[in-house]
Amino acid sequence: MNGIHNLSAGCPEFPAVLERVFGFAASVQQYMEAGLAAHGLSRARATVVWLVHRGGPQTQRALAKAIGVTARNITALVDGLEESGFVRRTAHPDDRRALLVQLTDQGKAVTAGLAAEYERHSAYLFAGLSEEQVRQFVATMDTVMGRLAQVATATADR
Repeated sequence: MNGIHNLSAGCPEFPAVLERVFGFAASVQQYMEAGLAAHGLSRARATVVWLVHRGGPQTQRALAKAIGVTARNITALVDGLEESGFVRRTAHPDDRRALLVQLTDQGKAVTAGLAAEYERHSAYLFAGLSEEQVRQFVATMDTVMGRLAQVATATADR
């Protein structure tokens, strides 16, 4: 057995902690999906919109690479976002073969609203915690997520 699986030996509370982590992850996912659905977005579409919001107009190729999907997948996502009025495709100024994906006014309004909600909710969730408590929480989450990535890699390599 490798070191990853030996970490919990003799600590009966670790499975209960992991159960809490999974519950936390499920709650975060439900919260995100409900908030995005209120704006007519799936998580995948919201990721594209957010990347364009953060990085400005981008090619579909750059977006596909950033989120790790195929050209076919990004085309379907951008098609849906364009039909819904969140983005539009425009000619690339330097490459006549490429198109840029950019936010429409509706897309800009939605991302501004999502950013404001994000700020408001994060302020609420962490209100009353000291800076040290927040730092410890982040450090613990980083450690756990790193170990989860190791477990996922080890599982995929079997």
